[in-house]
Amino acid sequence: MANGRAAPAHAGIIMDGNGRWAKARGLPRTEGHREGLRVAKRIIRAAEDLGIRYLSLYTFSTENWKRAVEEVSFLMSLISSHLKAEFDFYRENRIRIVHSGDPEGLPADVRDALRSVMEDTSGFDGITVNLAINYGGRDEVLRAVRKLLASGAREITEESFRPFLDAPELPDPDLIIRTGGDLRLSNFLLWKSAYAELYFSDKLWPDWSAEDLAAAVDSFNRRERRFGGTK
Repeated sequence: MANGRAAPAHAGIIMDGNGRWAKARGLPRTEGHREGLRVAKRIIRAAEDLGIRYLSLYTFSTENWKRAVEEVSFLMSLISSHLKAEFDFYRENRIRIVHSGDPEGLPADVRDALRSVMEDTSGFDGITVNLAINYGGRDEVLRAVRKLLASGAREITEESFRPFLDAPELPDPDLIIRTGGDLRLSNFLLWKSAYAELYFSDKLWPDWSAEDLAAAVDSFNRRERRFGGTK
């Protein structure tokens, strides 16, 4: 709860600003990514405390492959090792991990780590954390269309299409947050965020705290959601 009002059931975060945070401190970009992971853990705990049931974190996009080979290799290694090392954190907090994105485009060790942590946490009843890794909103829609066509479906509706999206069991996000000052979605949850409220923060992701998340939820609660209708 925030200010006595219900939190969004599902929030998504575009965690932007790791590289700029590191550069401002004279550190390599890799240190910004390390700090970004530490902050993600704090925000997951804060989200559950606020009553958020589902949290989608934009971890690595389909466009991030354009970065320097060394940085991409570091990020893949960091993701793989983090997934393996944090199982105690997931277990102690009953966190269920799911994945959005194309697993086939990931290195084998990352795929294996994702598969393992999803299996090991599948029965947990705390917050569900959706890790968007090798994820792009357009790519998700295209993959879903291909799967729908391959299924032999004769009619395409929103209801028949949804099961072919990534993590279809999650509700659509109510709130999309972007840190780092840019005012765009950057290909994040394009289909599912059609009626999400948007919140932009100038703070770089490694500077984010539980108080920043609470401020985003308070902003969400002050808005009137009409979903195309009137009140």
